[in-house]
Amino acid sequence: MASTRTPPPTALGHTLLPFTPYGLVAAVHVISLAAGASGVAAPTKLLLMPLLAVGVVWALRGAIARTPGILLLIALGLSWLGDGAGTFFPFAPTVPMMLLCFGLAHVAYIVLFWRFLARDPVPPWALVYAVWWGALLAALWPHLGALLLPVAVYGLVLGGTAVAASRAGATIAVGGAFFLTSDSILAFDLFWPDAPTALTGPLVMLTYTLGQGLIALGVVRALSSAARGGPR
Repeated sequence: MASTRTPPPTALGHTLLPFTPYGLVAAVHVISLAAGASGVAAPTKLLLMPLLAVGVVWALRGAIARTPGILLLIALGLSWLGDGAGTFFPFAPTVPMMLLCFGLAHVAYIVLFWRFLARDPVPPWALVYAVWWGALLAALWPHLGALLLPVAVYGLVLGGTAVAASRAGATIAVGGAFFLTSDSILAFDLFWPDAPTALTGPLVMLTYTLGQGLIALGVVRALSSAARGGPR
């Protein structure tokens, strides 16, 4: 019978080590945003998802070739394209391209969480995400214009990611909640008149980096545990 004891600190430290570069650059990025240092914030933003992907590959090693590991890397790659939509797609409107890239990333996350990592039914508290979707649309409705339908669909996908994450263990569930919080703040930053960008910008990236990092960590721990034959 597999042991259900919490992994010893050395094992946890071994899991966290590959994510140290990501954590450091994320901290530099958020601090530089708060300080208004755009010369540091812009390049560090484009380093985030590649560093997180490197950490995942480092942590998973051979297991990265399995379908869940590939889905995680696809989600991180699409997130990277969303982070740099203005840089990578200068020929297209930035906001729609960003929504497209992140929407596809969320679809990859939903498949990963629901198909491969789900271990519990959807908890009753996850109904809060339905309330969130309705409240967000009600608040932003007057300001969305032609983007109302895309934002509504995107919101459903975001909520779907958070709901799917709620089935995949505590770390991933918290990561999904942070990711949803980030996108919610971003929505107000993009569409609410006179949004305090100096405040919302750092908050968007703080919650985003926490969310992505916790999701990646949770997936790595789940896949590593499954490879050892233990509980996820």
